[in-house]
Amino acid sequence: MQIASSSPLAESQKKDDFSKSMKLQELKPFLLALDRAEKTAAIALLAESLAWPGIEKTPGVCGGNARIAGTRIPVWLLVAYRQDGASDADLLEAYPNLSQSDLANVWVYAESHSEEIAAAIALNESE
Repeated sequence: MQIASSSPLAESQKKDDFSKSMKLQELKPFLLALDRAEKTAAIALLAESLAWPGIEKTPGVCGGNARIAGTRIPVWLLVAYRQDGASDADLLEAYPNLSQSDLANVWVYAESHSEEIAAAIALNESE
């Protein structure tokens, strides 16, 4: 099946392909062109990505929400399932590509970012 080049899915795939293929040397001119505030934001984003192994945030992917690295499974979604009574075993069965380690990373991140996760759950439940 060919995805129309103007569809949101096609645009998302282009962004994913772009972000996976960019190397630091290719990014350098773009980073140097940022103003001071943008550089500060970029540094904060990079620092945060290093602080939480297994968890990443990428603008344009899952609404920029924290998610399990390499997936499109947001932390808030798993926390919402857990709040609704799902166990780790239930989640691992529902998401067979996840590991217990992934869930451990999610729970630690969620506990440390409880306001962020609560806001994401509230936002997504209202949609």
